[in-house]
Amino acid sequence: MSAPIAVQLYSLRDALAQDYTGVIRQVAEMGYKGVETAGFPGSTLEEANALFMELGLTVPSAHLPLPIGLQRNDVLDTAQTLGARYVVSGGVGMHRFATLDSVKEVCEDFNEANAAATAARLRFAIHTHWWEFEPVEGQRPYQLMMELLDPSVVWEIDTYWVQTADLNPVAILRELGSRVPLLHIKDGPALQNEPMLAVGQGIMDFETIIPAHADHTEWLVVELDHCATDMLTAVAQSYRYLVEKGLAHGAKS
Repeated sequence: MSAPIAVQLYSLRDALAQDYTGVIRQVAEMGYKGVETAGFPGSTLEEANALFMELGLTVPSAHLPLPIGLQRNDVLDTAQTLGARYVVSGGVGMHRFATLDSVKEVCEDFNEANAAATAARLRFAIHTHWWEFEPVEGQRPYQLMMELLDPSVVWEIDTYWVQTADLNPVAILRELGSRVPLLHIKDGPALQNEPMLAVGQGIMDFETIIPAHADHTEWLVVELDHCATDMLTAVAQSYRYLVEKGLAHGAKS
């Protein structure tokens, strides 16, 4: 069976800031089974969670700061309130992947975050960009990370950014295997500074990529950072493409 489909709400941040409740209701009406949060522009944690529950939207994962230091308890409490299984690091910044020594340092933070999440009966996941896959001092950071990270750390692989780094998403997913329960799905020209398109309208070969990892994928998460067209329309088109192709399933066929 195909994986359920969610949308990363960062995609809709501008619209949410204007009408959080109205936009989330539109997401549910499109047929999305879940949402992945990234803050609550135009709302609060409590209000958003009540709305998700009312609409039957699952929150499989939440993009949050690292649960370390003074913010540890707040981050974990947010994930638990949402009923999210995964605490996802949405990114600590490209500058922290500039050298192999800095990659080692970031892995120490990730391992600390993972220990905190595990103690709270959550799982810690790393959302990737292109910079984890581009060579640094002769080595690709993700390979060093696989050596240094606790085996219980998992990945939310952004297949588009893998393509942008001139690597084959299918090959990367096969290499990482069961450590990738979450896939970010976006489309476009696969160029760093170009706007994205609705899934199915760019160069990404999702009819090959998604089935290749079907045995390990728990959720497909649509995310469009910036879009060349109207964002709400693109989010709806992305849903229809993935569901009609049988690559994901939602609340509506």
